[in-house]
Amino acid sequence: MKIIILFFGLLILVSGANYSVIVSKKLSYLSVSSHEIRDVFLQKRHTIGDQKLIPINLVGQDDARSTFESVVLGMDRNRLNSYWIKQHFAGVNPPVTQPSYESIKSFVQNVDGAIGYIPSKMVDNSVKAVYEF
Repeated sequence: MKIIILFFGLLILVSGANYSVIVSKKLSYLSVSSHEIRDVFLQKRHTIGDQKLIPINLVGQDDARSTFESVVLGMDRNRLNSYWIKQHFAGVNPPVTQPSYESIKSFVQNVDGAIGYIPSKMVDNSVKAVYEF
């Protein structure tokens, strides 16, 4: 849903979620909480229900990744980097990365248990959106 707001003479377009967390359309769940997603991407949780999950992150400094980190993970880049340094010494690795939205979508389509995020406008019937931010 899009809402148009007139604010101090400026026209501002406000729309719904910009990004969607996606999983394979084969998976049975319809939604996943932000807390569950956070735990999966911080490698604190490896399953939801009986499905083992493989978190897929966008590589680099893309706006989607920054938004995901702040909105869903609740961390800025510096705090997240510190977290992964500590986790490294505990033998825990960060999520697998992919270079593009298309590669994340393809990975999710083809690898059972993969979970990633893409722009909401890219969601179609080949994947299932389980959370929006």
